[in-house]
Amino acid sequence: MRTAFEALGGWGQVGNLSAGFETDDEHPNEGGERPRFRAVFISDLHLGTAGCQASALLEFLKHHPSQTLYLVGDIIDGWQLRRKWFWPQAHNDVVQKLLRRARKGCRVVFVPGNHDEFARQFHGHNFGGIEVSNEAVHTTADGQRLWVVHGDHFDGVIQCAKWLAYVGDNLYEFTLRLNRHLNSLRARMGLPYWSLSQYLKHKVKSALNYVTDFERAVAAEARHKGYQGVVCGHIHRPEMRHIDGTLYCNDGDWVESLSALVEHMDGRLELVHWTPSIAERPSEPQLRQTA
Repeated sequence: MRTAFEALGGWGQVGNLSAGFETDDEHPNEGGERPRFRAVFISDLHLGTAGCQASALLEFLKHHPSQTLYLVGDIIDGWQLRRKWFWPQAHNDVVQKLLRRARKGCRVVFVPGNHDEFARQFHGHNFGGIEVSNEAVHTTADGQRLWVVHGDHFDGVIQCAKWLAYVGDNLYEFTLRLNRHLNSLRARMGLPYWSLSQYLKHKVKSALNYVTDFERAVAAEARHKGYQGVVCGHIHRPEMRHIDGTLYCNDGDWVESLSALVEHMDGRLELVHWTPSIAERPSEPQLRQTA
C-alpha cells in the first residue's frame, strides 16, 4: 500500500503538480512583506482529513509572516489517508503556501509526528526548500534554547499499544464528524461554536491525568537535555507554562483549537488562537490571545 508521502510524491512534487492552480496575485504582499515574527510554530494540521481547518490556517499564515516556520508534526495524516483518500483543493493550497513561503526566504522546518511518521526516514533531507528533521532546536532572540519535538514518544498509548491509538484515532474522527453536524445545527439556531471532543476530554479524569503526565514528561526530558524549554504538539491542547522551571509550550492544533505559538522580534513568546472569518461574513479575522 502506498504511503501518504509516496502518494503525494514528496513536498517538491506536490508543489510542481499543483503549480498550475497558483496565481501571482493570490497574495501580492507575500514574500515582499517584512516578517512580523521571528518564528511561528504550528502542528497537528491533519491534512488529508475532513477535520482539518485548512481555510483558517491559510488566513493565519497570511497574517503571520515569519523568519522561521516550524511544522511540529502531524502535518499530513498518513493514518487516515491509508484508510481513505481525502485531499481537497484547500489542503493542496496549504502545501502550496508552505512551499511558497520557503521559496520566498522563510526557513521552514518540518518535524514529523506519529501521523506522518513516514517522513521520519527522510531526516536531514530537503523537499522544495522544506527541511525535514526529527527534532530541532530553536534559540530565541533573548537566548532561550527550545527543544522542538512532536511529542508522541512521550505518549504511553503510542509506545505500548499502537493498535489502541488507531482505535482512538478513529473514535476521534467520529466525534469530529458528529461535532460538525451538531455545530451546523447550533449555527442555524444562532449559537456559537462548541467543541464536543474538548468537552469530553475536559470531563474525563483519566484524560486530564494523561495530559498532565504528558506535559511533565516532555518538560522533564527537555530539562534533562539541557534546554530551557520545549515546543511540542500531539495532544491538541494549547498550553504555555513553566513546569519545574522548564518552559512547556504546546502549540495546539488546526482541527479544533486553531492555535499557534509565535515568537516576537524581541524574543517574547505568545500562544495565540485564531478566530477565522466566516465565509459569508466579510469582516477581518480577529486574534484572541492566551496568556
